[in-house]
Amino acid sequence: MTQRLDYRALSPDGVKGLFASQPYLIKTLPRPFLDMIWIRVSQINGCAYCVDQHVKDALQHGSNERKLHHVSIWWESPLFDAKEQAALAYAEAVTRLEHQRVAEDVYQAAKAQFDDRTLTDLTIAIVAMNAWNRLAIAMCKGAPA
Repeated sequence: MTQRLDYRALSPDGVKGLFASQPYLIKTLPRPFLDMIWIRVSQINGCAYCVDQHVKDALQHGSNERKLHHVSIWWESPLFDAKEQAALAYAEAVTRLEHQRVAEDVYQAAKAQFDDRTLTDLTIAIVAMNAWNRLAIAMCKGAPA
């Protein structure tokens, strides 16, 4: 993947704005959990750079390597607890916005696992990663076919 534009140099204040939520999210959500969510969102969006970066981060933060291999198939894997499953399903729903909404059953499953503030923070983490994925994908081009 090669960069089309150096968006960090061209719009440092804009990039700084995107980074602004990260310290808050890292304080409020457990880092291995946050890394897992960011990996799944990046997988869905097809952002190779972000998947690679967040897998590296997850390993540095103590995530289990085998579990990281299962993020893409979390619904079939016995490695994820009910809270992680609800968060991953919710992350997929927020990222895909099928029919321009999050299905009520997915929302309720997440709401059953998280208090209101944590669910809000989880949503912010998902939205932020979607923004980063879209920026990286738009500003970079993949390897030639």
